[in-house]
Amino acid sequence: MINVPPVDSLIDKLGEGDEFSRYALCVVVAKRARQLIEQNSLNSVRDNPRRLKEIALACEEIEEGKIKAVKD
Repeated sequence: MINVPPVDSLIDKLGEGDEFSRYALCVVVAKRARQLIEQNSLNSVRDNPRRLKEIALACEEIEEGKIKAVKD
């Protein structure tokens, strides 16, 4: 379970002006985590003491506003 950042905060920051569900958040986080895993497998990854798991990193990117979702 994600405690930091709060799930409700992530949902609010996921899209500006649009309301998203927890399901939509899960889909976006999973998609971004898969992209990060693929990038790491293509590049040689050096040991990083602060290396976050891919899901945590995807959530952090949403919290920082680097990722936005768009409704079709």
